[in-house]
Amino acid sequence: MIRVLIAEDQALVGGALAALLGLEPDIEVVAVARDGAIAWERLGQGGIDVLVTDIEMPGMTGLELAQRVRDAALDVRVVVVTTFARGGYLRRALDAGARGYLLKDSPADKLAEALRSVHRGGRAIDPELAVEAWGEADPLTERERQVLRLAGEGRSAPEIAAHLNLSQGTVRNYLSEAIGKLGVGNRIEAHRLARQKGWL
Repeated sequence: MIRVLIAEDQALVGGALAALLGLEPDIEVVAVARDGAIAWERLGQGGIDVLVTDIEMPGMTGLELAQRVRDAALDVRVVVVTTFARGGYLRRALDAGARGYLLKDSPADKLAEALRSVHRGGRAIDPELAVEAWGEADPLTERERQVLRLAGEGRSAPEIAAHLNLSQGTVRNYLSEAIGKLGVGNRIEAHRLARQKGWL
């Protein structure tokens, strides 16, 4: 039996995934967590073979959750199920230790088969996305990404500085670096482009 934890902030989607996977004779959905922090807490209790996670969730993203699983050397395989058909997200997911990357509009039997494959030690990745993921490297550092993400939420430099425990000058430097690397005119354009590429 493959014991699965689903991390999905949209209740309808999480419930649908649980119901679909629950129809499989060899898969048991142990729990559905509404965000990354709750999922991380549940993982700490053990008894999970595969984590199925969305990317964007409040508190802790699916990519941050995958990274924690990898850093803690948990015996849990991670499969990302998302709406983001972008190579940048796939590349970051793989870097964070994910073994699978599927789109939410994939057929239900494809998801179940992907979980079986990943549970056996394999990978389950859309081949077209895999080609795109290695087409263009992500130029941003993790800190530039954090600052740009907060700027895209409309936060000011002082607010970003307080949130990340940095000086305002350092925040402005990170924003300037990100804008320069992306070849755009301001932080709004930088955020839009980085999001479009899947780098945020």
